[in-house]
Amino acid sequence: MDGFSKFYSKFYKYPLPLLLLSLWLVAVFLLSDRPAHSQHPVISTNKEKYQSTLLAKRIMPSTLTENVRKTVLENGLTVLTKEVHTAPVVTVQVWYKVGSRNEEPGVNGIAHQLEHMMFKGTRNRPIQFGRLFSALGSDSNAFTSYDQTAYYGTVERNKLKALLVLEADRMRNSQIEPEQLASEKRVVISELQGYENSPEYRLNRAVMQAVFPNHAYGLPVGGTKADVEKFEVEQVEKYYRNFYSPDNAVLVIVGDFQTANTLETIKEVFGKLPRQEAGGRGQEAGVISPSSPSLSTQHSTLNTQHSARAKRPATANSTQHSTLSTPIVLREPGAGRLLQVVYPLPDANQPDIPALDVMDYILTEGRNSRLYQALVESGLASEVTASVTSLRESGWYEVLVTAGAKQDLKKIDSMLSSAIANVAEKGVTSEEVERAKTQLAADVILSNRDITSQAMRLGTDETTVGDYRYTDRYLAAVRLVKPTDVVAVINKYLTKEARTVGFFEPTQKRITEVPDKPHSAQTTENFSPGVPVLFSEVIKYLPPVDLATDAIAQVLPQEFKLTNGLRILLLPDRSTPTVTLSGYIQAGTEFDPENKAGLAAFVADNLLNGTKSKDVLSIAKVLGERGASLDFQTYREGVHIEGDSLADDLPILLEILADVVKNSNFPVKELELHRQQTLTDLQQELDEPSEVARRVFVQSIYPKKHPLHTFPTEESLQQIQRRDVIDFKTKHYRPDTTVLALVGDFDLDKVRSLIKNKFGDWEVSGKAPTLKYPPVAMPQKIVSVNPVLPDKAQAVTYMGYTGINRYDPRFHAALVLNQILGGDTLSSRLGAEVRDRQGLSYGIYSSFQAGKNVGTFLIEMQTSPEDSSKAIASTRQMLQQIHQQGVTALEVDTAKRTLISNYNVSLANPEELTDRILMNEVYGLDKVELHSFTDKIQKVTLAEVNQAARELLHPDRIVVVTAGPSVLAEKSIR
Repeated sequence: MDGFSKFYSKFYKYPLPLLLLSLWLVAVFLLSDRPAHSQHPVISTNKEKYQSTLLAKRIMPSTLTENVRKTVLENGLTVLTKEVHTAPVVTVQVWYKVGSRNEEPGVNGIAHQLEHMMFKGTRNRPIQFGRLFSALGSDSNAFTSYDQTAYYGTVERNKLKALLVLEADRMRNSQIEPEQLASEKRVVISELQGYENSPEYRLNRAVMQAVFPNHAYGLPVGGTKADVEKFEVEQVEKYYRNFYSPDNAVLVIVGDFQTANTLETIKEVFGKLPRQEAGGRGQEAGVISPSSPSLSTQHSTLNTQHSARAKRPATANSTQHSTLSTPIVLREPGAGRLLQVVYPLPDANQPDIPALDVMDYILTEGRNSRLYQALVESGLASEVTASVTSLRESGWYEVLVTAGAKQDLKKIDSMLSSAIANVAEKGVTSEEVERAKTQLAADVILSNRDITSQAMRLGTDETTVGDYRYTDRYLAAVRLVKPTDVVAVINKYLTKEARTVGFFEPTQKRITEVPDKPHSAQTTENFSPGVPVLFSEVIKYLPPVDLATDAIAQVLPQEFKLTNGLRILLLPDRSTPTVTLSGYIQAGTEFDPENKAGLAAFVADNLLNGTKSKDVLSIAKVLGERGASLDFQTYREGVHIEGDSLADDLPILLEILADVVKNSNFPVKELELHRQQTLTDLQQELDEPSEVARRVFVQSIYPKKHPLHTFPTEESLQQIQRRDVIDFKTKHYRPDTTVLALVGDFDLDKVRSLIKNKFGDWEVSGKAPTLKYPPVAMPQKIVSVNPVLPDKAQAVTYMGYTGINRYDPRFHAALVLNQILGGDTLSSRLGAEVRDRQGLSYGIYSSFQAGKNVGTFLIEMQTSPEDSSKAIASTRQMLQQIHQQGVTALEVDTAKRTLISNYNVSLANPEELTDRILMNEVYGLDKVELHSFTDKIQKVTLAEVNQAARELLHPDRIVVVTAGPSVLAEKSIR
């Protein structure tokens, strides 16, 4: 489960992940450093020729909701349907109009707790619903937010009714059992402790409580440990009965279906469910109604400018905010200084929201933005991010600044205020406004290319503002925003008097290093796993469904190769007016010199910082004018290129890509700025248990001098010189080690000609550098390493050893084995035992990360510190059980269906599809692998899976790394 999420009025600026896990796809980047995202995100600008009228012509003619149909059943259920026939898949989402907004101190987190319990089974199906979704092959999850709780799944179209049946069942028949509640409370507390590890989370919680002292928006969405521990079955049941009914829900279906037939099915499945009894909602003790007086106090500063929406009284459904004259200061363990500033804003329906979003892009989106220039370019800050949050009853503008090394937060705060005041005084240019408007509109299109995201937008709009057409009206209002409107909202909302400021001042600096000699230990506890999941029970409770999968159209990419060795794969797709670009260059961190670890990422991160003909701001501006994005991420075995744009702007995207890979000149100023940002990032990484555990785990498996052993350190980053960067780029950025894949709305011949023109003169000399990976022996016993991070609330454990590479004949059997073992945190053996039955971990996953040169078997989990030993012992027992006894034929069949269905669903997402095409080429697989992959999974036998279990699972020869509080150092894994 996703846990909880913040939903912003412009969540298209930060599109929601689809949670489509594809272990084999990302394997080339196995055990990477955290991808070195470019420090300079591309922004959106607009020249005179891209004025609002042209923007409207390019983006607006087909609205997001023109094919949406709204139906309200007799029992009050709102149904939104949208047919999209680009792939044989469909998404089903149920949105309940209840979230943390409906809570109060003492029961904070009850919405989130109930979301977890909704997977525990019903009276009709007393079984973990995650197992049912997995058996269907549904990519399912859930989240809790301020104004809503949502459950969503994406499947092949023939399983639509089965998903509807399951959602209708748990809408009114879920069971809250004492034992299950006790177990899931431990899981939720584990989740909350994971957030507590983050200084950003702790600072945000303190600031939001100050901004909203008398409103539930000031409470943590996920709750607090103190409140969660006190939840009783009766409380959760009352909350469920109060809010989970058809008249308080929105059902959203988007994808490949026939509306008339589907509406009949919905009436059959959901129509018999009773609506909430009159006057029942919100009357139970400890539950606040949305219309409760305590939530509807007045905030009288709201008024209107222009909008496509009708005006309404400023006092309607608004909230009272509080401000503090002095900053909130948290002095706690951490790695870096943080500044957070929050300004209260009106609710999502108020007409100032479009201008506020345009303002946000002008202030913080990319290298040309005002606050980036004032804070980051000056060296005061390492990073500045911001967001406009627009909710049902209120909103806020939140700015978060990560301080540069040795920089004073008061000085940064003063500079932030001055920069905003300067904008208010001198105004913004028409070019800035048009640039922001272009980016906003392009982001909407680019983040709605898959059906899950389209449904998310409809559900968010309907439950937050009561109108699924909100985004269409919002975009129309964005088109009308003028420079004077931006200045007006700054003067109105971003005043010193209105803001609340928070400082995070770390009390200690913590740098964790890998022990030279890992401690070896044998577990002494013997926590026998429960009875293995009976998959015959899972099948028994599945709704009737034709489990045969639909045939996917066998469309294959066109491939061609330039004389310089550059390989290109092209797949036209006219479903949306966009293009997705994915690329790979064999220039990963495996080539880092030991004393200059971080060099490969240094090169990739600085490619966009200037070429022979364009400086960094010009590059950002050219891309931003079209709302396009281009990014380079460095992993172990390669640099991944990610880009997207509207279809008409593909020539610009390719022109910039060609220019930076051929002609980057790495200006000294930008390199030094990047070095300081990277050093700050490193400090923060070494304060995160997950990053420390991963680093120690990798270095405990792969010895010194191995290409995977090297990680950046402060010393190695300081050693990197401009000459090193230039030499590395010259040596490793070559057309004959580069692959590009494009999927989207383009003409094949025109794109081929364009690529030849832009990349044909990319010269290559000599042979490409190669690496020979030395063999690595398995550990001979259990190796336990416990790096200590004092004062952390959550522990993170990595377990594993060397595994298989992508070319191993056991690869597909290993994927099936892994799906059974730990491919899903709810339905797998590990998930069912460690998470679901014992409640020891919020999330536990396993994977065979199979690269070109090497592979690693890995289990990752997060636990409360006191539960780490038991979770590790239980995990080892499960490995032992499967190693010795194998798995069942029914488990294999179910896992194969899940993998095949998830794969077919992923092909409907342009980004997933483009990456799969790319990586098949990188691995040297035949291009038909795009469609033959499912056949290979289908042919895996029970005997092959059990042989893989005997050969690949080694519970007594495993490296165990747990990063967390000091108590773990004494417990080890005993």
